[in-house]
Amino acid sequence: MPAPTASELADRLLQGDRTAAPAVLNLLENRAERTADERRALLAALSPAATGRELPGHVVGITGPPGAGKSTLLGALITEWRQRDRTVALLAVDPSSKRSGGSLLGDRARLFLDPEDRGTYVRSMASAGQLGGLAPATRAAAHALAACFDVVVVETVGVGQSETEIAEVADTTAVIVQPASGDALQFLKSGIMEVPDVLVVTKADLGLVAQRARRDLLAALRSIGDADTEVVLLSSVATPPIGIGDLIDALERHRARTDLAARRTSARRSSALAAFAREHGERAVRQLGGARRAAHALDDEPADLDVESLVARLADRAAQGAAVTDS
Repeated sequence: MPAPTASELADRLLQGDRTAAPAVLNLLENRAERTADERRALLAALSPAATGRELPGHVVGITGPPGAGKSTLLGALITEWRQRDRTVALLAVDPSSKRSGGSLLGDRARLFLDPEDRGTYVRSMASAGQLGGLAPATRAAAHALAACFDVVVVETVGVGQSETEIAEVADTTAVIVQPASGDALQFLKSGIMEVPDVLVVTKADLGLVAQRARRDLLAALRSIGDADTEVVLLSSVATPPIGIGDLIDALERHRARTDLAARRTSARRSSALAAFAREHGERAVRQLGGARRAAHALDDEPADLDVESLVARLADRAAQGAAVTDS
């Protein structure tokens, strides 16, 4: 039986067929040149230009320092989402194995989920050595799965000054902070206050220590004039878990007040610029007049174009610039 085409896979996703997810991600993770046309066709078929709308799934980014308990938290979140009758896809981004290039840790091994539940899908994806923690396939996969899952969660390797990429992919980004570990202070120092839409202080069962961390973060947000970012206190290891429902409510409130089309348009343009620089090099970016001018060039493009189309348009502009220079 021949493998389904990109058009067939896109149609299945748009019709709500979640069983197409493994084949879709296999295609997107296959970076061989021979599959490039199929990847482009799939993403073009799922773009707002083709569908006439943004895909309905809520893309949620979860990030935080290693050992913060993200996997335990995700298990509790998925359980709560399923109790609310939401379908959930989890893309767990792990460090790449230097030997195989594949995912090193495999988060699904640390999640306790019902293997018979057709409303959940978990995929471990390698970071492919990306500094920001996200490989190109992860961005595309999150977008594609939003066609047929109510919630698409992207969990990244960790958090730091270079890890603002998740905010460019997710509709809503939650950053995990541990109390009494220096994480709160380090978070404030690290210059990534623009990343979170929701801050999550874990280990609420520690009592006053966790409450103090939450107060410190709220004070810091007030000092920079941020009245929108919520700080949720929770513990996913307590029995029963504390604050899981509050976190989901906070994520949904952010989604409800977000201009989704504008946010995703900005995300596609940021992804396109990063992909163009990665594929064509800094010389090509200079031919566009530098990163700032390249970004302004993307602002002139239609808002509903997919990332691959935007990269192609930047390449055309760079080629025209090179031709003018050579002449």
